Amino acid sequence: MTTDAALPDMRSRAAEIRDFARSELFDRTFAEGMELVEDIAAYLDGDGRRESKLLSRAAALAYAAESMKLTTRLMQVASWLLVQRAVREGDMEPDAACDPRYRLTPRSTDAEPSHADLPIALVEYVVRAEKLHDRVLYLDRRMYLDAPVEEPVNPVLSQHGMLEAAFRL
Repeated sequence: MTTDAALPDMRSRAAEIRDFARSELFDRTFAEGMELVEDIAAYLDGDGRRESKLLSRAAALAYAAESMKLTTRLMQVASWLLVQRAVREGDMEPDAACDPRYRLTPRSTDAEPSHADLPIALVEYVVRAEKLHDRVLYLDRRMYLDAPVEEPVNPVLSQHGMLEAAFRL
């Protein structure tokens, strides 16, 4: 049950979500995401399949693992983009798009390709997909979770801050 005080916040969030779904930024992100899905699917079904057959057993296993992670990541991004398009077209209400099942999950930190002999095209697609995922994750957090954007920690400044605090005692 929502309180009357929460209604203006929900209305402004819904307006923000609708505005984004109708924006040029969304158009560009959607086009880029869907184009990348098509490019990677064509690569994995064509050149990638041929390249993987030339790899050593260990590299072929790494190729299979990387391609699975890649397709999973891309399907998450594509799903998120399709939810935004559904909001844009009026097929989904913005408050329904706020459901946690539509949130993007952060990618793991072990994103480096797992074998040095992987085809360069696959590695390049992994990098492109990671960059797109990170941008969409940023948008997701800003629009739906209101999570503050975390700035990278500067180790020198953090140590400097601790020293200042220690000497103030």
